Amino acid sequence: MHSLRTHTCGELRREHTGLTVRLSGWLHRKRDHANVLFLDLRDHYGVVQCVLDGASPLLKTAEALRLESVITVTGQVVARAPDAINPRLATGEVEVAVGELTIQSTADPLPLPVNSDTELPEETRLRYRFLDLRRERLHRNIVLRSRVIASIRRRMIESGFMEFQTPILTSSSPEGARDYLVPSRVHPGKFYALPQAPQQFKQLLMTSGFDRYFQIAPCFRDEDGRADRSPGEFYQLDVEMAFVTQEDVFAALEPVLHGVFVEFAEGAAVTPPPFPRIPFGEAMAKYGSDKPDLRNPLLIADVTEVFRGSTFSAFATPVASGAVVRAVRAPGAAAQPRSFFDKLGQWAREQGAPGLGYVILADGGARGPIARFLDADRLAQLAAATGARDGDACFFVCDGKPAAERLAGRVRLRLGEELGLIEPNAFRFCWVTDFPMYELNEDTKKIEFSHNPFSMPQGGLEVLEKADPLTIKAFQYDIVCNGVELSSGAIRNHRPDIMYRAFAIAGYGRDEVEARFGGMLNAFKYGAPPHGGSAPGIDRIVMLLAGETNIREVIAFPMNQQAQDLLMQAPGPVAPERLKELHIKLDLPNADGEGSSRR
Repeated sequence: MHSLRTHTCGELRREHTGLTVRLSGWLHRKRDHANVLFLDLRDHYGVVQCVLDGASPLLKTAEALRLESVITVTGQVVARAPDAINPRLATGEVEVAVGELTIQSTADPLPLPVNSDTELPEETRLRYRFLDLRRERLHRNIVLRSRVIASIRRRMIESGFMEFQTPILTSSSPEGARDYLVPSRVHPGKFYALPQAPQQFKQLLMTSGFDRYFQIAPCFRDEDGRADRSPGEFYQLDVEMAFVTQEDVFAALEPVLHGVFVEFAEGAAVTPPPFPRIPFGEAMAKYGSDKPDLRNPLLIADVTEVFRGSTFSAFATPVASGAVVRAVRAPGAAAQPRSFFDKLGQWAREQGAPGLGYVILADGGARGPIARFLDADRLAQLAAATGARDGDACFFVCDGKPAAERLAGRVRLRLGEELGLIEPNAFRFCWVTDFPMYELNEDTKKIEFSHNPFSMPQGGLEVLEKADPLTIKAFQYDIVCNGVELSSGAIRNHRPDIMYRAFAIAGYGRDEVEARFGGMLNAFKYGAPPHGGSAPGIDRIVMLLAGETNIREVIAFPMNQQAQDLLMQAPGPVAPERLKELHIKLDLPNADGEGSSRR
């Protein structure tokens, strides 16, 4: 017999009755019932009940054990009586009558309970992550992550993609976030950067003659954490393809994403390929977001003309100066109590708006705070624009176009939730396409890349030379599921002449472009194929499939929102002799916030 186990704790079934088995695991629970001690033993595979009767010489040893101590038990598998079967356990029809017990290691008093999913402070959970990972929900999430990655890898290989690894120590790249820098010991004063994405390398692979590349790639960005974004590092399904159009990329990725979600969605509906394509401008106009949640049936309508020249000066005056009015229809909301509308108004004020105008349509007319400003013709215009009818309400936002679209988008989501309109048990995908190539930085008033700087502009060199940069669209696209952006992608700019011009518009001189992207530019000068790709986020995919709202729940060892690893105490100080070896002096802020140099 094996010295530690013949079976796993989740393996035993009724057909094993009568066998003598040896199991090892963690002591999950103890229950003392009238001279019988029940021990629940847990390993990675499951939980099984072990029993010691009152006459057992092992009883005192077992009673003294703390939860989470690691033990090995040997005993006979016994069928439970019908009234003792536990249907919640896969092993619930049997138990093990313990004849031998060996303590492999004892546990100190626990800083957090392992045998329940009780809500706990995140700091405690991250500091004792090795215990947190033993808990059922989190353990299940990390197993799901492994299975999802294995499924993705299998599907990509079956689709003709080859997996390559790209460098971790590289040069800085303008991906939209801060780099993590690594000092070079042998090149004083110079630094490597951890890759924000393998962008340049995967394009170089296409230039090197490979056709279909993928990688489960680690990416590093020095940015603040959010519920759907882990600070420090994350993983993505990095994909690149040669000789493709935008539709070719969609056709390659859609079966993979659809297949993975169907495999792990536990019966939830999944959008079948081809996924809907929604241009960026349409997404902002109809959904108020470039990450539309298509489970929500509500749409935003432009009702600017309804209020133009009206006696409702709160809208009419801004509209005369260029503002717009957006409306969201709330079906059946006329039946809601006054508190429903008051609560939404208070919520809008918390969003920074002065309030939330609305009208309620009933009996062929309207009521509500601004109903008296809308005559029959304007109400007819409103109904035509929004599709509203008696029994519905319409909520209004008036502001400059970008701000109005964003707030209307939040109103749409809020109403969908409040009215119970969100489609349950569904994963709804779409592609958002035709992103602007450039945007205006409101602080600096300078033109910047709005998305990936290596994208091909729609119209090529001619449009870069002749058009207003803020009107140029790029072959850029996002894949979105349930309002979560899974990835950005693009057809790449593979021509040096177009690249020089594109970067010049964003303020990069020719010398700077060559200094920062010389390797890729040089490769392009020797014949580069048209190519494109995308990079769906692994963490976000698993987060959706696990039904979690916080991405840290699907990462084994995440940092907290301050980019700290509380378990390993990182980041931490470095010894002075190590800093000297790296030719680094520290300029730390003092109590007044001023720098103070020291080695």
